[in-house]
Amino acid sequence: MKKRVLAYGRLNESQLAQLDEQFEVRTFNGLASADDPDFRAALPGAHGLIGASLTVTPELLDAAPNLEAIATISVGYDNYPVDELTRRGILLCNTPDVLTETTADTGFLLVMAAARRAVELAEWVKRGDWQAGVGPEHFGSDVHGKTLGMIGFGRIGAAIARRGALGFGMRVLYSNASPKPALEAELGAEHRELDALLAESDFVCVTVPLTPETEHLIGEREFTLMKPSAIFVNIARGKVVHEAALIEALEMGRIRAAGLDVFEQEPLSTESPLPHMTNVVALPHIGSATHETRTAMAQHAVDNLILALNGDRPISLVNEAAWRAS
Repeated sequence: MKKRVLAYGRLNESQLAQLDEQFEVRTFNGLASADDPDFRAALPGAHGLIGASLTVTPELLDAAPNLEAIATISVGYDNYPVDELTRRGILLCNTPDVLTETTADTGFLLVMAAARRAVELAEWVKRGDWQAGVGPEHFGSDVHGKTLGMIGFGRIGAAIARRGALGFGMRVLYSNASPKPALEAELGAEHRELDALLAESDFVCVTVPLTPETEHLIGEREFTLMKPSAIFVNIARGKVVHEAALIEALEMGRIRAAGLDVFEQEPLSTESPLPHMTNVVALPHIGSATHETRTAMAQHAVDNLILALNGDRPISLVNEAAWRAS
């Protein structure tokens, strides 16, 4: 009897066919919530799950006693109870590497757009307000030669820093759990404690994962430490930043501008002032959203799940302890 897979992520025909060859697959296109009655009814017979943006709880796991593996089509896994999955012997797989460069492109796009006021001035042109030469009231900030402070220096953080250092001659500072001597040699990057990084940087870019330790890592105190001319960029997770403190910092001129791809609540509330502020570039969480990268992420997740359900070690495994215990 074939194992059963519930697919609630965007998989193309070829990827679904790969799963269909080995498993009994049920698809849930456009699944908005784990409370969907059809999805809940299918959980008891599921051996594998594949998709993204679904919050998995211990209560959901109780409804899926045969579950062996989850393949998330994402690099982040803050919506999964990793310790609980490990305790139950359920493998959790993710998709690092394949989205690094694309997400770094988005990060540096936010650096450039916020610095040069690209969205604000494009709207100015659309409104027909461009009636004379651009004056100082419309000037932006240089990016080349400035100091880029990276909070988080993993794959994506390093890729953004590489664009800054090698492409724009930026000085790179980083705050991370441990020194990165190879990146220091490659990029001339300098390690700083967080407070020093905030005080020295012209651009502060956040790429840390969301954990209990990093939730609201950046708040009122941290914005106060930044330069009034600083530009803040977040492509990590919305809850890494205290959003009310960010809004206040922007309104009070404690920082110059922000480029944001993530928010505490997604989709962003219509009541939020952020998308209406001229010194904010707000994107709808598009970090890895290109045709090429999303296809590659889905394929990576399919490969992970096939290996996991066939008793082999997945390519990208979050909870190694679950594998060792199997």
